[in-house]
Amino acid sequence: MVETRCGYVATVGRPNAGKSSLLNWLIGEKIAMVSHKANATRKRSNIIAMHQGIDEKEESQIIFVDTPGLHEKEKLINQFMLEEALKAIGDCDLILFLAPVTDKIEHYQDFLTKNKKNTKHIIVLTKTDFVTPMDVFDKINEYKQFEDQYEEIIPMTIKKGQKQNLILDAVVKLLPNSPYLYDTEILTTEHLRDIYKEFIRESIFENISDEIPYETDVKIEKIQEKDDIDVIKAVIIVEKTSQKGMIIGKGATAIKRIGKDARKKIEKLSGKKVYLELFVSVKKGWTKNKDGLKEMGYDID
Repeated sequence: MVETRCGYVATVGRPNAGKSSLLNWLIGEKIAMVSHKANATRKRSNIIAMHQGIDEKEESQIIFVDTPGLHEKEKLINQFMLEEALKAIGDCDLILFLAPVTDKIEHYQDFLTKNKKNTKHIIVLTKTDFVTPMDVFDKINEYKQFEDQYEEIIPMTIKKGQKQNLILDAVVKLLPNSPYLYDTEILTTEHLRDIYKEFIRESIFENISDEIPYETDVKIEKIQEKDDIDVIKAVIIVEKTSQKGMIIGKGATAIKRIGKDARKKIEKLSGKKVYLELFVSVKKGWTKNKDGLKEMGYDID
């Protein structure tokens, strides 16, 4: 008889620790939004991995929870993001704490104070390809003072052929014996509407200079699925008229570039041709009041 394990695994860490990149790599599919800009991820999202252990009699379903970066800022949108991360920490069976190898140990100490339930966790040292093996060894020794707190430390890089099983095997042995919670064929519980929104946001961050405001967001107005093509209408939200001009660009060159990039990402996931129509709208101060945030799908407790 095959034994099954199943559980929720929150991936947490400071902004730009590599959480979304790790999850996309683990499942072999681009689902989570990735950006070099801090705090790109705003909401929790579930990404599901099926894993066959070394013992063929054991199979596992891992529900990874992608979270916003752990940080402290006064803006309402940042408060929402921190609440999302803390909820994931409180509700999960296991935590992967992602720590860039060059980070100070204080980030981990801050995480320990936020892990109120003392949920079991694994430390994943990310971005190890940027330092020497001796640097990695020294960082592991730094964490040794907390070895009664964590289950394991795993140095990793997703760029040099490291195997996903190194992390997946470590995760599943800490999950409870349980039947699967989701269909084994699905990769995420997110609606396509939300995934497409994140692809467009990612394309904005990738194709517009660092001047583009962090407050930019996207609202999917319509998705029309046809036999040979999907038609998507989306609105890019900004806070100022000047920001609208940056998004559109001279001769609409910027918004065309954003649209082309986002369309390719969507087509790769959907396997169909996509017609993507983008508009830009100004909503002054939407990140600074609860009504504006709620309209964009961010409910503040």
